[in-house]
Amino acid sequence: MTKLPKIHHLLPKAVATFFILLVLTGLVWGYQYYKSEQYTIVSLKAKLNTVQKELTALKNVDQYKRNNQLEDTIKHIETTYQKAVKAYEALLDLKSQTNDTGDLDKLFAQSLDLLSQRNYATADATLNELNHQIATEQQKIASAAIPAVPANAPVNNTAPGNGYSRQSVSADTGTFVVDLIAADLGSTRVVVDTASDTDCSNNCPALPLSTYVSRSGAYAGINGTFFCPPEYPTCAGKTGSYDLLVMNKNKVYFNSANNVYSTNPVVIFGSGFIRFIGAASGWGRDTSVDGVISNFPLLVSGGSIVYGDSSDTKFTNQWA
Repeated sequence: MTKLPKIHHLLPKAVATFFILLVLTGLVWGYQYYKSEQYTIVSLKAKLNTVQKELTALKNVDQYKRNNQLEDTIKHIETTYQKAVKAYEALLDLKSQTNDTGDLDKLFAQSLDLLSQRNYATADATLNELNHQIATEQQKIASAAIPAVPANAPVNNTAPGNGYSRQSVSADTGTFVVDLIAADLGSTRVVVDTASDTDCSNNCPALPLSTYVSRSGAYAGINGTFFCPPEYPTCAGKTGSYDLLVMNKNKVYFNSANNVYSTNPVVIFGSGFIRFIGAASGWGRDTSVDGVISNFPLLVSGGSIVYGDSSDTKFTNQWA
Protein backbone atom coordinates (compact mmCIF):
# COMPACT_ATOMS: atom_id res chain seq x y z
CA MET A 1 0.00 0.00 0.00
CA THR A 2 1.34 3.42 -0.97
CA LYS A 3 1.84 5.67 2.01
CA LEU A 4 0.34 9.11 1.93
CA PRO A 5 2.77 11.99 2.35
CA LYS A 6 3.03 13.39 5.86
CA ILE A 7 1.02 16.55 5.45
CA HIS A 8 2.00 17.93 8.85
CA HIS A 9 5.64 17.93 7.74
CA LEU A 10 4.84 19.96 4.64
CA LEU A 11 2.39 22.34 6.30
CA PRO A 12 4.89 24.44 8.31
CA LYS A 13 6.81 25.62 5.26
CA ALA A 14 3.64 26.16 3.26
CA VAL A 15 2.00 28.18 6.04
CA ALA A 16 5.13 30.20 6.66
CA THR A 17 5.63 30.95 2.98
CA PHE A 18 1.98 31.92 2.54
CA PHE A 19 1.88 34.36 5.44
CA ILE A 20 5.30 35.83 4.71
CA LEU A 21 4.17 36.52 1.14
CA LEU A 22 1.02 38.15 2.53
CA VAL A 23 3.05 40.44 4.80
CA LEU A 24 5.52 41.39 2.10
CA THR A 25 2.70 41.92 -0.39
CA GLY A 26 1.05 44.31 2.07
CA LEU A 27 4.28 46.29 2.36
CA VAL A 28 4.67 46.44 -1.42
CA TRP A 29 1.07 47.63 -1.76
CA GLY A 30 1.72 50.32 0.85
CA TYR A 31 4.81 51.55 -1.01
CA GLN A 32 3.27 51.50 -4.48
CA TYR A 33 0.10 53.21 -3.32
CA TYR A 34 2.19 55.81 -1.51
CA LYS A 35 3.92 56.74 -4.77
CA SER A 36 0.67 57.05 -6.72
CA GLU A 37 -1.18 60.34 -7.09
CA GLN A 38 -4.14 58.89 -5.16
CA TYR A 39 -2.10 58.30 -1.99
CA THR A 40 -3.71 59.62 1.22
CA ILE A 41 -3.03 59.30 4.93
CA VAL A 42 -6.20 57.22 5.31
CA SER A 43 -5.14 54.71 2.67
CA LEU A 44 -1.68 54.26 4.17
CA LYS A 45 -3.21 53.69 7.58
CA ALA A 46 -5.43 51.01 6.05
CA LYS A 47 -2.41 49.28 4.51
CA LEU A 48 -0.54 49.36 7.81
CA ASN A 49 -3.58 47.86 9.52
CA THR A 50 -3.65 45.10 6.90
CA VAL A 51 0.00 44.29 7.51
CA GLN A 52 -0.66 44.23 11.25
CA LYS A 53 -3.45 41.68 10.81
CA GLU A 54 -1.25 39.52 8.59
CA LEU A 55 1.56 39.68 11.12
CA THR A 56 -0.85 38.64 13.87
CA ALA A 57 -1.99 35.68 11.79
CA LEU A 58 1.61 34.69 11.20
CA LYS A 59 2.38 34.82 14.93
CA ASN A 60 -0.65 32.67 15.71
CA VAL A 61 0.54 29.68 13.71
CA ASP A 62 0.51 26.63 16.01
CA GLN A 63 3.78 26.17 17.82
CA TYR A 64 4.42 22.70 16.39
CA LYS A 65 4.23 24.18 12.89
CA ARG A 66 6.96 26.71 13.57
CA ASN A 67 10.64 26.35 12.88
CA ASN A 68 13.67 28.47 13.64
CA GLN A 69 13.64 30.21 10.29
CA LEU A 70 10.00 31.18 10.70
CA GLU A 71 10.63 32.50 14.22
CA ASP A 72 13.50 34.64 12.93
CA THR A 73 11.34 35.97 10.10
CA ILE A 74 8.54 36.85 12.51
CA LYS A 75 11.00 38.73 14.73
CA HIS A 76 12.38 40.78 11.82
CA ILE A 77 8.94 41.61 10.44
CA GLU A 78 7.52 42.51 13.85
CA THR A 79 10.44 44.73 14.85
CA THR A 80 10.54 46.69 11.62
CA TYR A 81 6.75 46.89 11.35
CA GLN A 82 6.42 48.36 14.85
CA LYS A 83 9.13 50.90 14.09
CA ALA A 84 7.40 51.81 10.82
CA VAL A 85 4.11 52.36 12.65
CA LYS A 86 5.76 54.61 15.26
CA ALA A 87 7.46 56.60 12.51
CA TYR A 88 4.14 56.95 10.70
CA GLU A 89 2.41 58.22 13.84
CA ALA A 90 5.22 60.69 14.51
CA LEU A 91 4.89 61.88 10.91
CA LEU A 92 1.15 62.39 11.47
CA ASP A 93 1.92 64.53 14.52
CA LEU A 94 4.33 66.63 12.48
CA LYS A 95 1.79 67.06 9.65
CA SER A 96 -0.58 68.66 12.13
CA GLN A 97 2.02 71.40 12.65
CA THR A 98 3.46 71.91 9.15
CA ASN A 99 2.76 71.05 5.51
CA ASP A 100 6.44 70.90 4.62
CA THR A 101 6.98 67.15 5.01
CA GLY A 102 7.70 66.15 1.39
CA ASP A 103 11.24 64.89 2.01
CA LEU A 104 10.12 62.98 5.09
CA ASP A 105 7.25 61.40 3.15
CA LYS A 106 9.75 60.16 0.55
CA LEU A 107 11.99 58.75 3.28
CA PHE A 108 9.07 56.86 4.78
CA ALA A 109 8.15 55.47 1.35
CA GLN A 110 11.76 54.36 0.94
CA SER A 111 11.60 52.47 4.22
CA LEU A 112 8.48 50.62 3.03
CA ASP A 113 10.24 49.71 -0.18
CA LEU A 114 13.19 48.30 1.77
CA LEU A 115 10.83 46.29 3.98
CA SER A 116 9.13 44.86 0.90
CA GLN A 117 12.56 43.67 -0.26
CA ARG A 118 13.19 42.07 3.15
CA ASN A 119 16.16 44.38 3.60
CA TYR A 120 15.52 44.72 7.33
CA ALA A 121 18.87 46.22 8.34
CA THR A 122 18.74 49.08 5.84
CA ALA A 123 15.03 49.62 6.51
CA ASP A 124 15.78 49.90 10.23
CA ALA A 125 18.54 52.43 9.57
CA THR A 126 16.23 54.43 7.28
CA LEU A 127 13.49 54.51 9.91
CA ASN A 128 16.01 55.66 12.52
CA GLU A 129 17.05 58.50 10.24
CA LEU A 130 13.41 59.38 9.58
CA ASN A 131 12.66 59.53 13.31
CA HIS A 132 15.73 61.71 13.85
CA GLN A 133 14.66 64.15 11.14
CA ILE A 134 11.09 64.29 12.45
CA ALA A 135 12.36 65.05 15.96
CA THR A 136 14.65 67.77 14.57
CA GLU A 137 11.78 69.43 12.70
CA GLN A 138 9.49 69.34 15.72
CA GLN A 139 12.19 70.86 17.90
CA LYS A 140 12.56 73.69 15.38
CA ILE A 141 8.81 74.30 15.44
CA ALA A 142 8.77 74.28 19.24
CA SER A 143 11.70 76.70 19.45
CA ALA A 144 10.05 79.09 16.98
CA ALA A 145 6.84 79.01 19.02
CA ILE A 146 8.51 80.09 22.28
CA PRO A 147 7.56 83.75 22.74
CA ALA A 148 10.13 86.35 23.54
CA VAL A 149 10.19 87.44 27.15
CA PRO A 150 7.80 90.41 27.28
CA ALA A 151 8.60 93.48 29.31
CA ASN A 152 5.58 92.87 31.54
CA ALA A 153 6.72 89.35 32.53
CA PRO A 154 9.42 89.85 35.18
CA VAL A 155 11.61 86.94 36.19
CA ASN A 156 10.09 85.30 39.25
CA ASN A 157 10.53 81.66 40.26
CA THR A 158 7.89 81.88 43.00
CA ALA A 159 4.29 80.95 42.20
CA PRO A 160 1.64 83.65 42.78
CA GLY A 161 -0.27 83.50 46.02
CA ASN A 162 -3.66 83.68 44.32
CA GLY A 163 -5.23 84.33 40.92
CA TYR A 164 -3.67 84.53 37.47
CA SER A 165 -0.10 85.55 36.72
CA ARG A 166 2.19 85.68 33.67
CA GLN A 167 5.82 85.59 34.68
CA SER A 168 9.25 84.50 33.49
CA VAL A 169 10.79 81.48 35.19
CA SER A 170 14.54 81.05 35.11
CA ALA A 171 15.91 77.51 34.67
CA ASP A 172 19.24 75.90 33.79
CA THR A 173 18.16 75.64 30.14
CA GLY A 174 16.94 79.23 29.83
CA THR A 175 14.18 81.65 30.81
CA PHE A 176 10.59 80.73 29.97
CA VAL A 177 7.34 82.68 30.03
CA VAL A 178 4.64 80.77 31.92
CA ASP A 179 1.00 81.42 32.72
CA LEU A 180 -0.01 80.34 36.24
CA ILE A 181 -3.27 80.09 38.13
CA ALA A 182 -3.05 79.83 41.91
CA ALA A 183 -6.02 79.15 44.15
CA ASP A 184 -6.78 78.63 47.81
CA LEU A 185 -7.82 74.98 48.27
CA GLY A 186 -10.01 76.06 51.15
CA SER A 187 -12.33 77.91 48.78
CA THR A 188 -11.59 76.22 45.43
CA ARG A 189 -12.87 72.84 44.29
CA VAL A 190 -11.04 70.80 41.65
CA VAL A 191 -13.16 68.29 39.71
CA VAL A 192 -12.56 65.74 36.95
CA ASP A 193 -15.13 65.80 34.15
CA THR A 194 -15.66 63.19 31.40
CA ALA A 195 -17.95 63.00 28.35
CA SER A 196 -19.26 59.59 29.46
CA ASP A 197 -20.44 58.18 32.77
CA THR A 198 -19.64 54.57 31.86
CA ASP A 199 -16.46 52.71 31.07
CA CYS A 200 -15.47 52.96 27.41
CA SER A 201 -12.78 51.08 25.51
CA ASN A 202 -13.50 52.12 21.89
CA ASN A 203 -15.14 55.03 20.05
CA CYS A 204 -15.31 56.92 23.32
CA PRO A 205 -17.10 60.30 23.32
CA ALA A 206 -15.17 63.52 23.83
CA LEU A 207 -15.97 67.20 24.24
CA PRO A 208 -14.00 70.44 23.73
CA LEU A 209 -12.15 71.63 26.82
CA SER A 210 -14.27 74.81 26.85
CA THR A 211 -17.44 72.70 27.15
CA TYR A 212 -16.12 70.88 30.22
CA VAL A 213 -15.23 74.24 31.79
CA SER A 214 -18.57 75.91 31.06
CA ARG A 215 -20.82 73.04 32.09
CA SER A 216 -18.99 72.69 35.41
CA GLY A 217 -19.21 76.43 36.12
CA ALA A 218 -15.41 76.57 36.32
CA TYR A 219 -13.11 79.53 35.67
CA ALA A 220 -10.20 77.42 34.36
CA GLY A 221 -9.58 73.97 32.92
CA ILE A 222 -6.79 71.72 31.69
CA ASN A 223 -6.77 68.60 29.51
CA GLY A 224 -6.30 65.36 31.43
CA THR A 225 -4.81 62.01 30.46
CA PHE A 226 -3.52 60.74 27.13
CA PHE A 227 -6.08 59.39 24.68
CA CYS A 228 -5.94 57.29 21.49
CA PRO A 229 -6.63 59.36 18.35
CA PRO A 230 -8.37 57.68 15.39
CA GLU A 231 -5.47 58.50 13.03
CA TYR A 232 -3.03 56.17 14.82
CA PRO A 233 -2.81 52.57 13.54
CA THR A 234 -1.99 51.42 17.08
CA CYS A 235 -5.33 52.87 18.25
CA ALA A 236 -7.42 50.54 16.09
CA GLY A 237 -10.12 49.04 18.32
CA LYS A 238 -9.54 51.54 21.14
CA THR A 239 -10.19 54.94 19.57
CA GLY A 240 -10.76 57.71 22.07
CA SER A 241 -9.88 55.53 25.05
CA TYR A 242 -7.38 56.69 27.67
CA ASP A 243 -6.78 53.50 29.66
CA LEU A 244 -5.63 55.14 32.91
CA LEU A 245 -7.51 55.35 36.23
CA VAL A 246 -10.04 58.19 36.50
CA MET A 247 -12.90 59.05 38.88
CA ASN A 248 -15.09 61.85 37.57
CA LYS A 249 -17.15 64.40 39.49
CA ASN A 250 -20.15 62.03 39.45
CA LYS A 251 -18.17 59.48 41.50
CA VAL A 252 -17.78 57.07 38.57
CA TYR A 253 -14.49 55.16 38.29
CA PHE A 254 -13.12 54.41 34.83
CA ASN A 255 -10.54 51.82 33.74
CA SER A 256 -10.29 50.17 37.16
CA ALA A 257 -9.50 46.76 35.69
CA ASN A 258 -6.50 48.18 33.83
CA ASN A 259 -5.00 49.73 36.94
CA VAL A 260 -5.09 47.07 39.65
CA TYR A 261 -1.30 46.71 39.44
CA SER A 262 -0.53 50.03 37.76
CA THR A 263 2.68 51.83 38.70
CA ASN A 264 1.57 55.09 37.09
CA PRO A 265 1.26 58.01 39.52
CA VAL A 266 -2.16 59.32 40.54
CA VAL A 267 -3.44 62.61 41.97
CA ILE A 268 -6.48 62.81 44.28
CA PHE A 269 -8.53 65.97 44.69
CA GLY A 270 -10.51 66.32 47.89
CA SER A 271 -12.18 68.96 49.99
CA GLY A 272 -9.36 71.34 50.87
CA PHE A 273 -6.49 69.07 49.77
CA ILE A 274 -4.59 67.53 46.86
CA ARG A 275 -2.76 64.25 47.38
CA PHE A 276 -0.17 62.59 45.13
CA ILE A 277 0.52 58.84 45.13
CA GLY A 278 3.43 57.25 43.26
CA ALA A 279 1.42 54.28 41.92
CA ALA A 280 -2.28 53.90 41.14
CA SER A 281 -2.14 50.38 42.58
CA GLY A 282 -1.77 51.98 46.01
CA TRP A 283 -5.10 53.77 45.74
CA GLY A 284 -8.44 52.10 46.48
CA ARG A 285 -11.77 53.19 44.98
CA ASP A 286 -12.80 55.74 47.57
CA THR A 287 -15.69 57.92 46.33
CA SER A 288 -15.59 60.42 49.18
CA VAL A 289 -13.06 62.57 47.28
CA ASP A 290 -13.92 65.01 44.48
CA GLY A 291 -11.84 63.49 41.71
CA VAL A 292 -9.04 61.06 40.85
CA ILE A 293 -6.83 61.09 37.79
CA SER A 294 -3.76 59.06 36.82
CA ASN A 295 -1.16 60.01 34.25
CA PHE A 296 2.53 59.59 33.51
CA PRO A 297 5.44 60.12 33.53
CA LEU A 298 6.16 61.33 37.04
CA LEU A 299 8.53 64.30 36.74
CA VAL A 300 9.15 65.63 40.26
CA SER A 301 8.60 64.07 43.68
CA GLY A 302 9.65 65.42 47.07
CA GLY A 303 11.42 68.33 45.42
CA SER A 304 13.65 66.02 43.35
CA ILE A 305 13.58 65.20 39.63
CA VAL A 306 12.57 61.55 39.33
CA TYR A 307 11.90 61.31 35.60
CA GLY A 308 13.97 58.67 33.81
CA ASP A 309 14.69 58.17 30.13
CA SER A 310 12.00 56.85 27.78
CA SER A 311 11.97 55.53 24.23
CA ASP A 312 8.80 57.49 23.48
CA THR A 313 9.74 60.63 21.55
CA LYS A 314 6.71 62.43 22.95
CA PHE A 315 8.48 62.37 26.31
CA THR A 316 12.11 62.78 25.32
CA ASN A 317 11.94 65.54 22.70
CA GLN A 318 12.00 69.13 23.81
CA TRP A 319 8.83 69.91 21.86
CA ALA A 320 6.75 67.38 23.80
